[in-house]
Amino acid sequence: MHPNVERVVAAARAAGLEIAVERFPEGTRTAADAARAVGCEVGQIVKSLVFVAGERPVLALVSGANRVDLAKLALATGTDAGAVRRADGDEARAATGFAIGGVPPFGHATALTVLVDRDLAAHERLWAAAGLPDAVFGVTPDRLVTASGGRTVDLAEDPAG
Repeated sequence: MHPNVERVVAAARAAGLEIAVERFPEGTRTAADAARAVGCEVGQIVKSLVFVAGERPVLALVSGANRVDLAKLALATGTDAGAVRRADGDEARAATGFAIGGVPPFGHATALTVLVDRDLAAHERLWAAAGLPDAVFGVTPDRLVTASGGRTVDLAEDPAG
């Protein structure tokens, strides 16, 4: 097993969650790629997105069908809306220990504030990254929130604009 995947499995176990990691050689880097590989709806894919709110990194676990509303993320973190931005690849790796495309919901290099998009609760089963761009695991919404130490909030951009 790849060391990144081992880290995710160990972090899950430490949080009381046993996961079965599946690897897809065609890759699961984007939500659409992951949904095709797994055979589920895009909304069941958990996008693990790193943002910088003020000076601190924040992990947003978002439905693959949604985009993050930066104003909502700012509100949830108590940060000025102008001080929230998407982390670059180096910042994401420094905060999580994983490269973009494989960031899991837990097992990070640093302690992070984790916000969970409330729309994920609409699904019985979710699929999240397991440390590599081709590795995922299935999880229920409630177990995702518990294992990640996250707080459920409204993060989705309004589709109407």
